[in-house]
Amino acid sequence: MKIAAAPLDFGFDDGEAAADLEVILYGHPDVPRRAGIGSRIPDIIRRRKWRPTYRAWDFLSIALAVEAVDVSVARGGSTDGWTRQLDLTISVIDPDFWTTQASSINKILRFLTTDIWNVSFQPGGLKPPPPAKVTYPQEDSVSLLSGGLDSLVGGIDLTKSGRKPLFVSQVSNGDKDKQTYFAKMLGGAHFQLNHVADSPEGSERSQRARSIVFFAYGVLAATSFLNYAKGTTIPLYVCENGLISINPSLTPMRLGSLSTRTTHPVYLSGIQEVLQNAGIDVTISNPYQFLTKGEMLKNCTDQSMLLKLASQSTSCGRFARNGFKHCGRCVPCIIRRASFHAWGQNDLTIYRHKDLGKDDKNHAGFDDVRALRMAGEIAASKQYDGWVGASLASSLLGDPAPYKATVSRGLLEVKSFLVASGVK
Repeated sequence: MKIAAAPLDFGFDDGEAAADLEVILYGHPDVPRRAGIGSRIPDIIRRRKWRPTYRAWDFLSIALAVEAVDVSVARGGSTDGWTRQLDLTISVIDPDFWTTQASSINKILRFLTTDIWNVSFQPGGLKPPPPAKVTYPQEDSVSLLSGGLDSLVGGIDLTKSGRKPLFVSQVSNGDKDKQTYFAKMLGGAHFQLNHVADSPEGSERSQRARSIVFFAYGVLAATSFLNYAKGTTIPLYVCENGLISINPSLTPMRLGSLSTRTTHPVYLSGIQEVLQNAGIDVTISNPYQFLTKGEMLKNCTDQSMLLKLASQSTSCGRFARNGFKHCGRCVPCIIRRASFHAWGQNDLTIYRHKDLGKDDKNHAGFDDVRALRMAGEIAASKQYDGWVGASLASSLLGDPAPYKATVSRGLLEVKSFLVASGVK
């Protein structure tokens, strides 16, 4: 499938489309056949009087184009019902440079979404004029704040350690006010953006590419900092427990397409390499790569703050579809519940399916519950290496042993919770 992504003023033809899908970057679709994304972002940056680098703007343009394609192109139309072939041309400020990175970006995107990407670049990217008087954020780091439990723990630990992070959030349904509240409680400055993708034919619900936009927001903010202008490297913290970060297939029957890779270390290292090549002096790190979710809770440096806020966070993979309530039985919900169990504190979260010990298809018999129960047993028998290995087969990781050990401990946390819940 051929896709072209550019600002509207680049000169899309109002007649017959030159591509199968045209994406308006930083604008709304002007005709029904087009998609649009990121319409409000330039104005938000202008009103803040920030001056991100042009390479950061280009990286955001790439991320927005990828996200628009990911939500607009249905997987069902592909040969195998999943893997899409996507030829994407993106308008950027510096197409010559980004052409040198096309191969690396294709590899990153293929790993992230499991599709076949062929990205190319053309002129015409958004190049906002610098403000007459620039405002420079005074923070020393960026911390992505999603409204989830892991990013909350990360924010608490960073502020308690004496860092002064800017909390950057990607708005999602049901979490906007929660993100604002958490940032206020943590005492940090907060920056929220929402890309609002408009698709011509509905939305592809798998949404494997969403994290690249979140990272691009962080990069855009970081390159606006006073410290960045002075030549200081800006840390960008992506806080995620090691089990979810690796997110291996839980059983041989669950295909890799079920396992998202939004914070996988291979993906993060690929993004880091591209940023380095672009001269964007921002370092991405996950301080909790080798901790389970339960270990994150137990080790949090402000237990009273965490006790107050933890149950208000969001983990559910079906949160919006459940009326902004946790389902209690999807993989993220079960790992969340297991972490509270390991922490030894009451979980006050309201779950739609609370009693997982019920012997029916909606509880103990639900697919995610069964898969995690099986994976916990295999981890206990120390026979999990064969399945986890496929998620760690990259020279970029170095020694896979610490990753495997973290996954195993995380699954044992899950097993302990499910056994205590009566899941046989």
